[in-house]
Amino acid sequence: MADSEENNALFPIFVLSMIALPLVPYTILKLFRAASKKTKSIHCDCFDCARSGKYRKSIFKRIANVSTCGNFTLVLLWITVGILVYYLKNISREVQVFEPFSILGLEIGAKESEIKKAYRKLSIQYHPDKNPDPAAHKYFVESISKAYQALTDPISRENFEKYGHPDGRQGFQMGIALPQFLLNIDGASSGVLLIGIVGVCILLPLMMAVIYLSRSAKYTGNYVKNDTLGAYFHLIKPSLAPSKIMEIFIKAAEFFEIPVRRTDDEPLHKLFMTVRSELNLDLKNIKKEQAKFWKQHPSLVKTELLIQAHLTRETTLLSPDLERDCKKVLEFAPRLLEELTKMAIIPRTSKGQGWLRPTIGVVELSQCIVQAVPLSARKAAGGSADGIAPFLQLPHFNEDIIKKITRKVRTFQDFQEMNTQERSKLLTQVAEISLPEVQDVEKVMELIPSVTIDVKCCTEGEDGVQEGDVVTVQAWITLKRLNGLIGALPHSPRYPFHKEEKFWFLLADPNTNTVWFSQKVSFMDDVAAISAASTAIEERMEVLTANPRETSAAIKEAVQRVKSGSRLAMGKFLAMAEGNYNLMCYLLCDSWIGCDKKVPLKLKVLRRTRAGTRGGLVDGGAVPEDGVEEEEESEEEEDEDIDSEYSEDEDEKQKSKEKGSSKGKVNGKGKESSSSSETSGSDEE
Repeated sequence: MADSEENNALFPIFVLSMIALPLVPYTILKLFRAASKKTKSIHCDCFDCARSGKYRKSIFKRIANVSTCGNFTLVLLWITVGILVYYLKNISREVQVFEPFSILGLEIGAKESEIKKAYRKLSIQYHPDKNPDPAAHKYFVESISKAYQALTDPISRENFEKYGHPDGRQGFQMGIALPQFLLNIDGASSGVLLIGIVGVCILLPLMMAVIYLSRSAKYTGNYVKNDTLGAYFHLIKPSLAPSKIMEIFIKAAEFFEIPVRRTDDEPLHKLFMTVRSELNLDLKNIKKEQAKFWKQHPSLVKTELLIQAHLTRETTLLSPDLERDCKKVLEFAPRLLEELTKMAIIPRTSKGQGWLRPTIGVVELSQCIVQAVPLSARKAAGGSADGIAPFLQLPHFNEDIIKKITRKVRTFQDFQEMNTQERSKLLTQVAEISLPEVQDVEKVMELIPSVTIDVKCCTEGEDGVQEGDVVTVQAWITLKRLNGLIGALPHSPRYPFHKEEKFWFLLADPNTNTVWFSQKVSFMDDVAAISAASTAIEERMEVLTANPRETSAAIKEAVQRVKSGSRLAMGKFLAMAEGNYNLMCYLLCDSWIGCDKKVPLKLKVLRRTRAGTRGGLVDGGAVPEDGVEEEEESEEEEDEDIDSEYSEDEDEKQKSKEKGSSKGKVNGKGKESSSSSETSGSDEE
């Protein structure tokens, strides 16, 4: 074994190696990700968004973005590495080769007389009798005497010439990379060594495992508490009205952790009187309803009032403490609403289907929270199923301006279809809006997405769809904006945090209130979308037993469509019993009001063959029909759709239903059921 000094020098080398091995590749990955981030501005730059300050890149925000916990730890580790390198550079001793001629100050091959003369000269300088210094004594014994002996003694000289050392062959030395005080096992040091080994090898991994398991037991992957998911799962019902979604949303476990102060009572009572009309109270028994409302858990009362203050844009009435609590509630909202949506579409029925009506209600609530629009504004009015809510998300718009505009245009879709000059004339002359404000409106109009959906349903490799088949649904969703962007942050000046717009694609049956297939769609990350589309297309081509050339061509086409602004929603569901199904494809945006899209889709499911296998003979020798029902344009069928609770204009709903039922697109060969439609940012109700 090596001596204690050598072992002590090995410990910093060991620590440096353990830190540098994961640190170097992680730093390279971090720098690569930072360099690959897009620098293009993807947020709204209207006056309201600029005044909100959430997109302003001040020096403090830049420091806050950089000085995260992970970056601070990374810098601290690199400082530790630098200190260790400097320490090793200055204290580590280099391993020197024994050179007797160099020690005596002679050249190689010197004569014996020269060796003796050099030895006598060094003895006068370093001999203990001449020099009492302990270092001189050590150097004389370990270096000068050994060098003289190696060059004058025949045996020592032979050992030196063979093995490089006058004492002959030297043994192999090993060291332990631990500090010197741990290697001194005398007395208390042995206990320190034992505690160190137990702590590093047993206690530290055990503590990390306990922390990880305790956190994973409380939270999901989306940082939502499991208690919240359990409450949402049990409280949500299939026929839940959109106005009732708020009562379930506020019962998240995260909201119960927000403190309830006695000083909040007075401002909350004042806020209650302001937003009372937005609460789901029975006006006929208003006193009993108010008493019932205040008897709820204080956290529920506070959370609902804070959300209503945000929706009605009355946050100026809040005290500083309540304003901070309101921001905390809004920070939790996107994650909680996403999980609530998942709880609505999770398979509940015996056929593995989710519920449509509560899903629409959750998405509508998400839209109102992001745009700070009251739920009452979604009541149908003037031929619009969403009421005046789409107009309220535009900058500088209020109810007075909307009343003036709706005298000329009936719906928000009509307002969108106007060109820039017509809108500018309408806003300046009718609504009496200034030119800078008109420019802000145009910036937001350019940011509102327009989507196109192309949907196909079929049984892979078969003609038609039979009951019990695994049906593949493939939907290409294309997004366009007037400003040319694909992925962008929505215009939401009153929402205090960055919010990426997300879409939910649903294949549902409105008649039975069931969701057959669902998938979340995002236009922010092209790399992830390309990877997902390539994987889905590759799996589909494998099922079709396509050759590599066809598979490569299909993947290349899918990648090009993704780069041009499309996203692929693809999955499978089990065909229901024999019959004709009037399905509806929904594309719901969680950030914009009036951008939802609905496309009708007709699917005919045939009776399965008696043999129970695809391609088997039908009883009596008949050949099964195609699985798609061809529809004629002259056909008028009522589409019993599930609309928002706030849609009350029956005449307009009937017109829109008749309009939607005539837009189904059918494949002439009868192998697929497909539908395609386009919108300019408004829902075809």
